[in-house]
Amino acid sequence: MDMGPQEDRERLISTLIDEGDPTSEKVIQAFRETPREGFISENDASFAYADYPLEIGHGQTISAPHMVAIMTELLKLRPRDNVLEIGAGSGYQAAILSRLVNRVYSIEVEGELAVFAKNNLERAGIRNVRVIMGDGGKGHPAGAPYDKIIVSCATPEIFQSWKEQLAVGGILIAPVGGFYRQELILLKKTKKGFNQENHGECIFVPLRPG
Repeated sequence: MDMGPQEDRERLISTLIDEGDPTSEKVIQAFRETPREGFISENDASFAYADYPLEIGHGQTISAPHMVAIMTELLKLRPRDNVLEIGAGSGYQAAILSRLVNRVYSIEVEGELAVFAKNNLERAGIRNVRVIMGDGGKGHPAGAPYDKIIVSCATPEIFQSWKEQLAVGGILIAPVGGFYRQELILLKKTKKGFNQENHGECIFVPLRPG
């Protein structure tokens, strides 16, 4: 007998916890409250809680749940945080963030995906995410400074615009590298500059210029 989405979600969460991601109860709860099946195509509904990326059109994917968990944990989110996401995709990562912070600005270069993300978030009852169509490499100066910035696509570099829009004391996380392989880089902004941490290899679809 096939399990329903709620049972599949709990099974995935249990697997992620056993593997060490996520670790905090608030992030675990955000996963429980966010139906991944609402952020993918209907054709992929049976794979909603498989722990791998799924295509969402226009050469883009929804990230694997374990990677969403890892990046969300590393941001050390606080309820008062304002967050910038580069690469809205289907809106799933923004939906997870929305449960944990004050406000999310999510930039998406592909118009149809921006509409897809907006509709998915609305159906999920999420009101504190603003999806903006635009060039992710430029960030979103109007909402800056941001307490946290998350880049949900592979980038060849950490752009100066992102560094400038990050608040002092803030955290930025991004998969940095080429098409087939990136390093998950975390920057912490201080009054004197940036401290960098490397959190291992990863694979994301590339950032598209606007």
